Amino acid sequence: MGLSQELGEDTPFVTMSGSEVFSLEMSKTEALTQALRKAIGVRILEETELIEGEVVEIRVETALTSGEKKKSTDTAGGGVSKGGLEKSGSLTLCTTEMETVYDLGTKMIESLQKEKVTAGDVVTIDKASGKISKLGRSFGRSRDYDATGASTRFVQCPEGELQKRKEVVHTVSLHEIDVINSRQQGFLALFAGDTGEIKSEVREQIDQKVAEWREEGRATIVPGVLFIDEVHMLDMECFSFLNRALESDTAPVLVIATNRGIAKIRGTDYESPHGIPLDLLDRLMIVGTEPYGKDDVRSILSVRCEEEDVEMSKNALELLTRIGIETSLRYAIHIIIAAALVAEKRKSAEVEIEDVKRVYSLFVDVKRSTQFLLEYQKEFMYNELNDDDDGIDDDDNDDEVSIKAEDDNDDDNSNGKEGNEENKIDKIQKNNSEAGLERDQEVTNVMDEG
Repeated sequence: MGLSQELGEDTPFVTMSGSEVFSLEMSKTEALTQALRKAIGVRILEETELIEGEVVEIRVETALTSGEKKKSTDTAGGGVSKGGLEKSGSLTLCTTEMETVYDLGTKMIESLQKEKVTAGDVVTIDKASGKISKLGRSFGRSRDYDATGASTRFVQCPEGELQKRKEVVHTVSLHEIDVINSRQQGFLALFAGDTGEIKSEVREQIDQKVAEWREEGRATIVPGVLFIDEVHMLDMECFSFLNRALESDTAPVLVIATNRGIAKIRGTDYESPHGIPLDLLDRLMIVGTEPYGKDDVRSILSVRCEEEDVEMSKNALELLTRIGIETSLRYAIHIIIAAALVAEKRKSAEVEIEDVKRVYSLFVDVKRSTQFLLEYQKEFMYNELNDDDDGIDDDDNDDEVSIKAEDDNDDDNSNGKEGNEENKIDKIQKNNSEAGLERDQEVTNVMDEG
């Protein structure tokens, strides 16, 4: 958020998660291509002719169907069009140096009435589209009314000529141009959400046109920023595509984030730092991070308390800082709201130490939860550690049962074959009771043989 604010409004900033690439209904490379082109802006310069001046008078002429004409001087909203009537009129505009009268048609009259243009307003009219924009009210007419609304804006009367050429700058992304030219709906396709896959031929034509505009000086490229979180979720195909995309002249700035150490690259058995291939890491500038110090944790928690509108005593903040250092910063931030609710329950406007202790005793952190699981692992129904321990005990029990069975066979040789089979059955049944249900079938088979 802070990075996007520092870049400004015209610089594109696109965020995405590595897992989004696999959840969209399109290929992985198409999803990355759209994200990259969203982060590339095109600043298009366009010259347009405007008429800018102060309104002196608006005259509306209504022609009746019988041929008679009714003339009237109109200001705010008179001369409303009715069935069978035709409107025409004139508009008088002036600057500090000149004054001109323009003829008006029906559409221009309706636009003036829609914008509620009156004498004394400063307006601009786009000659190409006929769009009327009201800039404000002239300072020379500021005393026409005893009272004005709070939203009324006063501006100076324009200087120079009425007709002016003005440069208008439009900033769009390459992806928006792709969507507009690849869909029948045109610009409305941007609001549909699902743009689907775009053909490479369309992108090539757009790239050629943008290159022509750059040579003519009508457009400039604005490389933005593409931020990919959880980049370790991408696979080798995605990393190879990013490697190639970063070689382009118009490539945006790529910022990636991951919380992995030495990990396997997704879809392969190769291990690499942060789960990113070494050839891509070689292209990056890696930003080192360090654990927060005590002062940093205290400052972050203090700002968080202000944002959550929580009043916390100094001692409680110190205790919360210690908790954040020993456990985690996120756990300490979560305690703030819960401690505020505990303080509110006892009708206190400020969070004290006992409120923090109360929440700390109710909600455990990851370390205490892990310790609890290690201590009481045998009490749970399914536990991998418990199964491993049982497997070790089963091996020891098997050895003891075998030794005991051999001793019994030596002492009871007179019992013959029948006694040996009974000892064998007893041994298997005992192993079965300790190892689980997986050996039931073996016991049944041995008993059938006896």
